[in-house]
Amino acid sequence: MRLPTPIINESRRLSSSSRSWISPISLTSKKKPDPPPESSISPPETNPKPQFISHESAINLIKRERDPQRALDVFNKASQQKGFNHNSATYSVLLDNLLRHKKFNAVDAILHQMKYETCRFQEGLFLNLMRHFSRFELHDKVMEMFSLIQVIARVKPSLNAISTCLNLLVDSKEVDLAKKLLLYGRQHLGLQPNTCIINILVKHHCKNGDVDSAFGVVVEMKRSGLSYPNLITYSTLMECLFVQSRSKEAMELFEDMISKEGISPDPVTFNVMINGFCRAGEVERAKMIIEFMKKNGCNPNVYNYSALMNGFCKEGKTQEAKQVFDEVKETGLKLDTVGYTTLMNCFCRSGQVDEAMELLGEMKASGCRADALTYNVILRGLCSEGRTEEALEMLRQWGCEEVHLNKGSYRIILNALCKNGELEKAVEFLSLMSKKGVWPHHATWNELVVRLCGSGNAELGVRVLTGFMEMGFKPEPESWRAVVESICRERKLLHVFKLLDSLVY
Repeated sequence: MRLPTPIINESRRLSSSSRSWISPISLTSKKKPDPPPESSISPPETNPKPQFISHESAINLIKRERDPQRALDVFNKASQQKGFNHNSATYSVLLDNLLRHKKFNAVDAILHQMKYETCRFQEGLFLNLMRHFSRFELHDKVMEMFSLIQVIARVKPSLNAISTCLNLLVDSKEVDLAKKLLLYGRQHLGLQPNTCIINILVKHHCKNGDVDSAFGVVVEMKRSGLSYPNLITYSTLMECLFVQSRSKEAMELFEDMISKEGISPDPVTFNVMINGFCRAGEVERAKMIIEFMKKNGCNPNVYNYSALMNGFCKEGKTQEAKQVFDEVKETGLKLDTVGYTTLMNCFCRSGQVDEAMELLGEMKASGCRADALTYNVILRGLCSEGRTEEALEMLRQWGCEEVHLNKGSYRIILNALCKNGELEKAVEFLSLMSKKGVWPHHATWNELVVRLCGSGNAELGVRVLTGFMEMGFKPEPESWRAVVESICRERKLLHVFKLLDSLVY
């Protein structure tokens, strides 16, 4: 069925009317070959048919399209073909595209149209919509998508749908809506809470720090006989106890889980214990958990080792962290970005920046992709040792390698230049940042103005201050005072009057 194209907002359509859109479909057509040389024999007339858009092609085109209006055009072009009917997959990918671009009115219009479609819609389509709306904090729309499962998909919502909706509401702390959902499920859907739903409620109480209520839910679960706690239930309760510095009770619960319930722990459960002991500053006990795992046939994974390594790093035990790192390599496991970055940060904090840079090279050679946080650890380490020239060189080198950096990368270097008194370099670097659309922190900008004026560079101070104002920032009184005092010392009163005028107007 063809959908009306005006469902994308009017301003969008008007802005696009100045140029004719080229359908993404036309881009797949082959370039017309040069005509053959004239011949006495007339070639047969050719009128090639347009290429038929299959469901798979429509899905791929809509998924890749960055313009929601053009995504809708592809959808409508496909629907105009003889014998073509959209299905749940094509509707799902179109709705996903529109929601990613926050075209909420368009989504509502399409959902209304879907009520009259004859194709069978999958429940997963609505679960995806729930996640989108939850991300945009539109929690009433999350509930609406749940109710539309019966209206549009014409099926009773599954326990998976109820669990997904409940989990999104609980994570968003929408307790009233969560209660409303459970009441609706019990009265109209005959819902009998399963272990998954119970675990969501346990998680809710634990996130609020109310571990007693969480245990109360487990007691009620056992009493009802409808469901029983599983490994996730116990892991959630243990984590809450560790967070509240109740490690002894957490270990007692762990033992009860094994001896009384017959539930075997997995690496995720052990990670709760490792992180819990590391947070409490008991890294040696965390190390004992790793040894316990190996002796009992549960091989530690990369996350277990990373958690232990992070614990040693927080205590400044670089050598022990490096030993864990070496053990990971000996077992054949591959550390992830977090693991490498953790050890690099540990090296930098202990003044071993060169070792951190070597580790970065090893990380790249192993095929593990570094992120902006990884690079920022190196930059911060270099700057903390006063090696700003090397930091600037690394920044230039990574720029050539098309490494993705963030605004924090530039702010680290600017802050270091200001702190080290390299003010002219700081102004030059500020210009580079502005070209990339990155601006320093408000406090750094003010500090730079004050330092420039204090060092006798009033002219540079004024330039930075005016640039500050042109960007819409409001300088601190300290910055104004430093500029005025500096100019007055140089007896350039005309500049003072101009600055005062800018203050008034």
